[in-house]
Amino acid sequence: MAGQRPAPPGPPGAHFLRDRRLIARLAERSGAGPGSLVLDLGAGYGAITAALAGTGARVIAIERDPRLAARLRRRFAADAGVRVAETDLRSVPWPGREFLVVANPPFAGTTGLARRLLGDPAVPLAGAELVLAWGAARWLAAARPRDEETAWWAARYQIRLIGRVAAASFAPPPATDAAHLSIRPRPLNGLPGGPRALRGLLRAAWRDRSRPVELSLPGRLPNGRSADALRGAVRAAIGARTPAAELTADQWHQVAVLITGARSPASPPQPAVAPRTGARSPAPPPRPAAAPRLSASQRWDRDPRPPPARRPPQAPRPGSHRPRTAPARPAAPINVS
Repeated sequence: MAGQRPAPPGPPGAHFLRDRRLIARLAERSGAGPGSLVLDLGAGYGAITAALAGTGARVIAIERDPRLAARLRRRFAADAGVRVAETDLRSVPWPGREFLVVANPPFAGTTGLARRLLGDPAVPLAGAELVLAWGAARWLAAARPRDEETAWWAARYQIRLIGRVAAASFAPPPATDAAHLSIRPRPLNGLPGGPRALRGLLRAAWRDRSRPVELSLPGRLPNGRSADALRGAVRAAIGARTPAAELTADQWHQVAVLITGARSPASPPQPAVAPRTGARSPAPPPRPAAAPRLSASQRWDRDPRPPPARRPPQAPRPGSHRPRTAPARPAAPINVS
């Protein structure tokens, strides 16, 4: 229509969020702040990136389109806490430390993004605030997962549909409304053997969705635990002879926690108790697999800002008997590439 500003160009499935109030809520709800590492996936023109930078967090703006990436670099050239990565969401390496995601990614790549973020237990995702197509958001936040893959995601992450986002909040507007989706890790992710217990349970239970879940429980348990006691606890938690097709994401999580032997899904890991004198020390837990080594250009979790200067050591007062200490070494410069 004559007189209207044309919608900005973008890759297929891209609808750029322009609702400033919603963008501010996304940044606030994420909990981002100084010390946080946040990824804006499909940063576009940088509306969400700017809101995140205002929290004091370190922000990685990931954008595939060369023109948009160049524009982002110009916009945030003076902000040392923002880095622009011109790369594809389907192949971007995740940081090796905990990170948040606050993003309005292209709607066309929702399934692939969910697989990359939620599928691998080694990904240190601390939380996400996403704006997705309405249908995709309802599918991910459904109380009862529709298949084994979505059960694997939803039992390890609490996925909540926060609210509807009107199509008019985007440029160009999508054909239908979108949704604000919030994702947080469940306690199972922090339990030793938790994801492994869930994976085995799901593989056994989804072979026959009509089969009672209690029949898919492991027959042998570590540490001399009773399989009969586990079956009784599962029946008490989800009901007797409940088929896999009827379990909610919360119930999948609860059953997996029971398999690990934890006292309850909400119970934090208990501190180790010192062994008695003369008793054999328990074997240490297995060390987690090392994260893949990234090239210098891919180490986005490093802070590009210089470290704070250290105070020089003070000379002891006359007459004091404190031992003399060597002066502190200056902090090594951070490799920024």
